[in-house]
Amino acid sequence: MEDLKKKAVGQEGGDKDIIFSKAIKAGKRIYYLDVKKSRNDEMYLAITESKKIYAGIGENAQLNFEKHKIFLYREDFEKFMNGLNEAVQYIVDAQGPCQPRTNYQSEEFARQASDDTASEEPIRIDIDF
Repeated sequence: MEDLKKKAVGQEGGDKDIIFSKAIKAGKRIYYLDVKKSRNDEMYLAITESKKIYAGIGENAQLNFEKHKIFLYREDFEKFMNGLNEAVQYIVDAQGPCQPRTNYQSEEFARQASDDTASEEPIRIDIDF
């Protein structure tokens, strides 16, 4: 079992290979921008979206994280940035500039969450490390 752990961490893409990391918190999501190095010493960008998912109700409720990753290689940076800037500009032109979030929970979500949990027991999470 321990050999599996060592093998998984040592593989390309494991946390061991992270050279630089930046976390961006945005509501229920966290975006991680990780610079990694491949086996041939080429750097690339791993972008991970991590989203909180609550499954179950009451005592059976569990907190999980859904993750999605993309890997962006150096030779594609310029094309990716051009495409991203074009897509963002299209949205800004169509809907106007976006105001930064000051409160990540909307009033409706907060009201709905308080209504849902008013009659339930508090959620308890027991994590062993």
